[in-house]
Amino acid sequence: MDKNPFQEASEIIERLEKEGYEAYFVGGCVRDLLLQRKIEDIDIATSASPPIVQQTFQTVIPVGIEHGTVIVRHKGKSYEVTTFRRDGSYSDQRHPDEVTFVNDIAEDMKRRDFTINALALDKEGKLIDLFQGEKDLEKKVIRSVGDAKKRFQEDPLRIIRALRFASQLGFSIEKDTLEQMMLLNKEIETVAVERLTNEFTKFFQGEFLEIGFSYLLQMKGYRHIPILNKNEHLIDKVPRPLSAFYSFSEVIALFHYLDSDIAINDWVKEWKCSNQVKAEAINLFQCIKRYEETGIDSWLIYRLDRSLIRAFSHLAVLVFRDDSKLQANRLSKEKDALPIQSRKDLHINGHDLIDLFPNKKQGPWMNEIIEQIEYKVVMGQLANDNDTIKEWIICHPPAIN
Repeated sequence: MDKNPFQEASEIIERLEKEGYEAYFVGGCVRDLLLQRKIEDIDIATSASPPIVQQTFQTVIPVGIEHGTVIVRHKGKSYEVTTFRRDGSYSDQRHPDEVTFVNDIAEDMKRRDFTINALALDKEGKLIDLFQGEKDLEKKVIRSVGDAKKRFQEDPLRIIRALRFASQLGFSIEKDTLEQMMLLNKEIETVAVERLTNEFTKFFQGEFLEIGFSYLLQMKGYRHIPILNKNEHLIDKVPRPLSAFYSFSEVIALFHYLDSDIAINDWVKEWKCSNQVKAEAINLFQCIKRYEETGIDSWLIYRLDRSLIRAFSHLAVLVFRDDSKLQANRLSKEKDALPIQSRKDLHINGHDLIDLFPNKKQGPWMNEIIEQIEYKVVMGQLANDNDTIKEWIICHPPAIN
């Protein structure tokens, strides 16, 4: 096996084997290797117990030690190392009530969600595939390990994970697996919102989002997720076909555009998003509305956060179906060409205003003037020159109360 990017991680496996334990690469990293996709996180499963793993490596973070998982820091990277286990019942529909550590990788594979994730690889590249996961990868099928009903009842988030894998990989969902998803989709309501947000963020970023979204519609999963469960009309408004979004803030901006009566703040609150997601969604929505009213102009490009240019381009093309002026590279160049990039670049400040109007009490009028100048400079109506700006102010003095 070509060890890259597994080369450094192999050193963890070698160390555990040297101590007399089994260890394998498992799950998504094996799946993505077989699919020749970019490898994200590399996870390892081992017969060594968490205390043994802690003793074996210098830097270990016990993130989920009660479930057998620790993070091993090795050469500046983090690797999840989990002890082979057999799960008990799931009364909270997320974590097993009890975990039994076992010595057999086969037992560990039985508890996995889908066959394409129930794969293990030793450091030499030999594949352990007990549920025909490699065949399902070849057939591009998402299929539950064992009894689909049991898998989804254990943790209903797996229903959303199936949708997410359909969106990321472009795979179809096997008939019985899909039937159980449809029968049990109400169980999604029991899942913690933070976990839903994490999965739906990846779902909307999927390269084959249109496929995943079609399954979401088919199983009516939107009836059991925040906001959409009370506003089903939004689903019919979503422009199709869909392509990958850049962030969840872009998703919120789209839905707020489709129905502005549902505030961005409501989306952020119900989906438990960060203040950054909120700020990005507001910026994107404001720029989409500006585009709707005026098309692309310098003020829109100026107000658009540079980090959101690609998201705005994608969203605007999705909504308005016109990409002639909306290509991200073109927008970036136009932003670079603006006379200023922020208010700090203006060749005027509050001290200049005080000097010009020494008898006027400081107040909101100062910010109002700066805002007018900022707009005129960005729009090319006023040169960003101190003397020129002062001359304009003198010709347009603030109202005297």
